[in-house]
Amino acid sequence: MTDTAVGPIRTGGTWAGTGIRITGVGHYFPERVVHNTPDAVGAEERFNAIDQAVIGRLNVKSRHVADEAETIDYMAVRAAEHALREAGRTAREVDLVIVTNWTDRQFIPEYGPQVAHELGARRALGFDLCGACAGFVHGVQSAAAMLSSPGPWRTAVVVSSEQLSRGTRPGSKGELVAGDAAGAVVLERTDGLAPTAPRLIDSVLFSDGEDARVIHARRPNGWLTSTPDLIERAIEGNLRAIELLLERNGLEIEDIDWVLIHPGTDPLHTAVQEKAGIDPERFVVTMETRGNTSSASIPIALSELIDSGRTRPGQLYLTPAIGSGFYEGGLLFRL
Repeated sequence: MTDTAVGPIRTGGTWAGTGIRITGVGHYFPERVVHNTPDAVGAEERFNAIDQAVIGRLNVKSRHVADEAETIDYMAVRAAEHALREAGRTAREVDLVIVTNWTDRQFIPEYGPQVAHELGARRALGFDLCGACAGFVHGVQSAAAMLSSPGPWRTAVVVSSEQLSRGTRPGSKGELVAGDAAGAVVLERTDGLAPTAPRLIDSVLFSDGEDARVIHARRPNGWLTSTPDLIERAIEGNLRAIELLLERNGLEIEDIDWVLIHPGTDPLHTAVQEKAGIDPERFVVTMETRGNTSSASIPIALSELIDSGRTRPGQLYLTPAIGSGFYEGGLLFRL
């Protein structure tokens, strides 16, 4: 870690000169908390070989499960309201609302316009994105592209809202790690930012259809189904995203103050932390108390980290993620 709060100053990065920055972060957790008691976990022998290979050690002690009233749009609005409060903005000032979700996808109507309406962002363009568990990266990158374009957009809300608990097969080990939540950020385009000012610096996102079946939803119930090589592929994808963001911005992993990864499963984030050489004190995973919340995992972890008081102004954040499809990517920013 660097000796100062600001850390190394670089001029590179896709978004470094655009003046785009994260000004607010928020989250929402459903009221119901489910605890993985010993009785709930049961004998390890009841889980099949793929469950054991993909999930590994069951390190989730509790998770949130939404009720019928806590819909995707309801949770998204609550998280977005939180982020707007933190940013000191009102919904009337929002130009874009991007909702990422794949666990409760519907053909029409999309959630984006509904969330914008319920939020009170009446002038905003609202739309949906997917990208599975990499959806937050996809959403922020898309918002940044629009904010930096000649268009009229200056303020965006990116909110990831997921109900992963409804996408796992009852009785599977995956059921015990799947949680529901929503996380949001406010992005603003600001002219004339100083080099040391908080800003979105860079992003990467790649797709690989050859590995689309590594994790997929099986019809007719839509339960998540993985192949045993998911963990190896996911580790590779996260490490590639980390290495690329560091390399093209002239950074070392020691320069990053906080790494917030989409955790997925215990074998995945443990291997990435070890292989990338990330100090455990700077590696943020909320899986123990929140479970796997898909695309919402990074923004809720960021929101809780900021609320904890452990961060300082000017620190560097790196957020790698992988998603079925297959996607791999990450964000680099300063807050």
